[in-house]
Amino acid sequence: MKAILIAGPTASGKSSLAMALAGKFNGVIINTDALQVYDKWHVLSARPSKSDEAAVPHRLYGHVAMDHHYSVGGWLNDVRKTLQDTDLMPIFTGGTGLYFAALTKGLADIPAIPAGIRDKGNEIRDTIGKDWFADVLIKNDPETYHAIDQQNPARLQRAWEVLETTGKGLQYWKSTTPLPLVPLEETLSICLNWQVNSLNTRIDQRFDQMMEMGAVDEVRAVKNGYWHPALPSSRALGAAEILDAIDGKITMQDAVTKAKLLTRQFAKRQRTWFRSKMPDWQQIAMHDRISTKEIIANLDT
Repeated sequence: MKAILIAGPTASGKSSLAMALAGKFNGVIINTDALQVYDKWHVLSARPSKSDEAAVPHRLYGHVAMDHHYSVGGWLNDVRKTLQDTDLMPIFTGGTGLYFAALTKGLADIPAIPAGIRDKGNEIRDTIGKDWFADVLIKNDPETYHAIDQQNPARLQRAWEVLETTGKGLQYWKSTTPLPLVPLEETLSICLNWQVNSLNTRIDQRFDQMMEMGAVDEVRAVKNGYWHPALPSSRALGAAEILDAIDGKITMQDAVTKAKLLTRQFAKRQRTWFRSKMPDWQQIAMHDRISTKEIIANLDT
């Protein structure tokens, strides 16, 4: 076993299990969540507490500036450096399926997207919309168009950026994918599964805790110099809604209600991804009475 992987939807208890496994296997916890990388999102991204970070080594949390277009490739490069610098058991935990896929299946070595093309893509997306990218891809790169989520503006924009930059489609680059950094068969891979109503309750409770921990102050601070809707960092769940409340567009209670709903919808998309993309992972049925000790005792290690 070269690594431990812990996936699961938001609020599923991944961090506490990672802490317990780090104690058992002398591990280092490596962030596998696309929002927890950003330096200004601590509360809203549910990053580990300072006491947890002091108790167990944590890597790749809060190390990216808010205005940086951090990518899966950037994360994978950071992981490579992290693994070179430690002898501890790497424990990857998070809810970003693309990160796990890149880690265990490899990632195409796509050339970097120039800032000018990315800015042009952002402008098109903001002013015209995702259908413009779809039309270009249908005409010039139908293979990629039919392979990606056609309702996801970010995925369509990314495919257009690659085509515009390299003259070749995203699917071409994916066909040249190198060997994975951490092959799945060499890991202990765990996916946490909750009954939907129970998970939704946990999501609502955690968002209430975030509000008590200063989520509004965090969003207010980000608003002053770090916020732009086109930036990946601005996708933190609840951030846009709290910002609307700060600006007086909606009430704070309405913001909280909407943020909880969006988080539950996001968790549903995560569950769908994990079911379809992670069939070979150990599936752990979670409930309120289960302990990390019990989970670890029943793992097929």
